[in-house]
Amino acid sequence: MNDLFSIKNKIIIITGGGGGIGYFLATEMWENSAIVYAIDKKTVVSNKKNFFTVKSDITNRKKIYRVCDKIFKNHGKIDVLINNAGITLPKENYVEYPYADWDQTIKTNLTGAFMTAQIVAQYMKKQNSGSIINITSINAELGFPNNPAYVASKGGLKMLTKSLAKDYGKYGIRVNNLGPGYIKTNMTKKSYANKTTRIAREKQTLLGRWGEISDLIGPCMFLASDASKYITGQDIYVDGGWLANGLVE
Repeated sequence: MNDLFSIKNKIIIITGGGGGIGYFLATEMWENSAIVYAIDKKTVVSNKKNFFTVKSDITNRKKIYRVCDKIFKNHGKIDVLINNAGITLPKENYVEYPYADWDQTIKTNLTGAFMTAQIVAQYMKKQNSGSIINITSINAELGFPNNPAYVASKGGLKMLTKSLAKDYGKYGIRVNNLGPGYIKTNMTKKSYANKTTRIAREKQTLLGRWGEISDLIGPCMFLASDASKYITGQDIYVDGGWLANGLVE
């Protein structure tokens, strides 16, 4: 049974692996004996064996192709891609939401994920196997205020996953969504620090608490491992029951 959930010696690429959720997932995958490549726009230093950090930009197709090609040539395979890179640029005035912020968010959260998946899939086809995990959000299902670009990007990523699952299934490539709820990270520290907001978010969940980054590793390892080998095109939400909560009392 332990082998079923094993990711030992799997070649795993994770975008946005330089901090927050991405760095935690990358580190935990490495702790579980995977060979990890953490890609980020900023420089991240690592001296760990089989934990490689790569400075690159997922919105630049040529750069990300060179990175993935080198990884495949080094190992002869790419087992898992975790599309985690994402930004959020909320604005108080929804009506005047800047186009530049919209464009930047869509490029990073949606177009970048698409390009990276498309490139990695070329190599996964050669081995007739692979798992692509797209990190979405409960924003893919619900309308949230003052952040139309983020909500649109995550909703688009959710449906992109289903499209890719349809197209890549015949090559043995699985594509699934992992959607966090409110997780305590640097991205959400402002909301968490506001007592009123923090409590309101807690009440939206069935478990009555915010998520920890550690809550994501189990589902992520499940989707990366052979334990999920007959699962594709699905949405797994790690939200404490937020989406299932019909009435907040």
